[in-house]
Amino acid sequence: MLLFILIFLVSITVLLISSDKFVDSAEKVGLAMGIPSFIIGVTIVAFGTSLPELATSIASVFAGSSEIVIGNAVGSNITNILLVLGAAAVYGKGIKIDYDVMNTDIPMLFGSAFLLYFALQDFSLSSMECIVFLCALAVFLLNSFTGNIDESIVKTKPNPKDWLIILIGSVAIFFSAKYTIYAMEGIATLMEIPVHIISITVVALGTSLPEVIVSIAAARKGKHGMAVGNVLGSNIFNTYAVMAIPGLIGDLTIPPDTMSFSVPFMIAVSVLFGIVCLSKRISKWEGYMLLIFYVLFIALSLEGQLV
Repeated sequence: MLLFILIFLVSITVLLISSDKFVDSAEKVGLAMGIPSFIIGVTIVAFGTSLPELATSIASVFAGSSEIVIGNAVGSNITNILLVLGAAAVYGKGIKIDYDVMNTDIPMLFGSAFLLYFALQDFSLSSMECIVFLCALAVFLLNSFTGNIDESIVKTKPNPKDWLIILIGSVAIFFSAKYTIYAMEGIATLMEIPVHIISITVVALGTSLPEVIVSIAAARKGKHGMAVGNVLGSNIFNTYAVMAIPGLIGDLTIPPDTMSFSVPFMIAVSVLFGIVCLSKRISKWEGYMLLIFYVLFIALSLEGQLV
């Protein structure tokens, strides 16, 4: 137990430092190319911080534990909205949304959530459905970059040093998150927590740690667009790529309980996300509300029967 705790403390420290550097360099590169902070968050940062979810899901398929994939993706999406956005709003003393997320991005988030729900009605994800998911991801990326170049930003040549930091930061985030998950799973196993509970809570929380740290760091630095974009992009990436890529590698096991509780809960919090974005500001108190909902989700999950 002490070894797992030590691994957790070291890996979370590396995660904190690497995520902070990653945010700074990603914004510098994006701004040099004339890309707004929100678009940087919803694409570069979001996909970079979602690498642990993808890696964990692919590994679970090869390990013969594909039921972890759906728990990881859905649990991470719930965690991103309730814990990540909630913590960012609280620590950032509110989040100002200076980008019109209701125009395209929130509808795309809703679309991804409902598409996942209907695709899994037969408790499986076919190869054709996986291809549809990846096509939807391509459409989202194309929309994000097309027409979102800010001509008012003075473009410069990105510093090679920033590209190097992004590369090193991504690798550091990936491995630090991996060992954080390893430590958390080890602690959970020693405490005799069931595997299906671990996937929707511990693994989902572990793989969402980069989003937590990056969004809090962005919010505290006043980069609110990046914090919101990170959550939006990460959830869409989780739904499409984290489900589709492992689904193309092998058959996914979809537990019935996940479809009866976790996926509908994910849809509900996605709608809640859209509602709090209507005022173009997420207050500190709304952040507390999101955190309370996250505690409720964990409490229901740990009862062992609802997920």
